Amino acid sequence: MIILYWLAQYKPVLRFNELQRCIGSISYKTLSLTLKELEKSDLVIRTEYPQIPPKVEYQLSERGLSLVPVLNMMCEWGEANKI
Repeated sequence: MIILYWLAQYKPVLRFNELQRCIGSISYKTLSLTLKELEKSDLVIRTEYPQIPPKVEYQLSERGLSLVPVLNMMCEWGEANKI
C-alpha cells in the first residue's frame, strides 16, 4: 500500500531510488520484489530506458489509479480511529 500511496501522492512517475528514499525503511530487495509483484498484478507500469546508468521509472496503471480512492478512504478511516 505504501508504494501505491507514494506513486499516487508524490509524483506521477518515480524512479527506483526516489521511491526507496520516500519510503525510507525498505530494503532494495523488498522494494524490488514488491514492485515486480505490483507490475505482475497490473497495478504499476515499469518503464526501462536503455542508457548507462540504467534508468527505470514506475507509475500507476489505470488499474492502480482505480485503487487511489480506496487508499484515501483507508487513510481517512485510520485518522478517524486513532487510539
